[in-house]
Amino acid sequence: MADDTSQKHTAFNRHIPAKARGHMMAARHEMRKSWEALLPPGFVEHRRTARREVLLAVRSLVDAALEHMESDEETKS
Repeated sequence: MADDTSQKHTAFNRHIPAKARGHMMAARHEMRKSWEALLPPGFVEHRRTARREVLLAVRSLVDAALEHMESDEETKS
């Protein structure tokens, strides 16, 4: 999957001039800033914190599933 993404980026970089890519990146940055200006103060920080907590929860679920699998393997052996 990572190879597919890097191939797309390589193809993009090969066909789009560096100056155009720079303008697109600047436009993306400015659009992000404009959205953040519309949102209440602290929203972006809370969103990032919430995203981190969700990822930690998923990590905990994966760890628990792996432990369960390992304990099942030990009882079968």
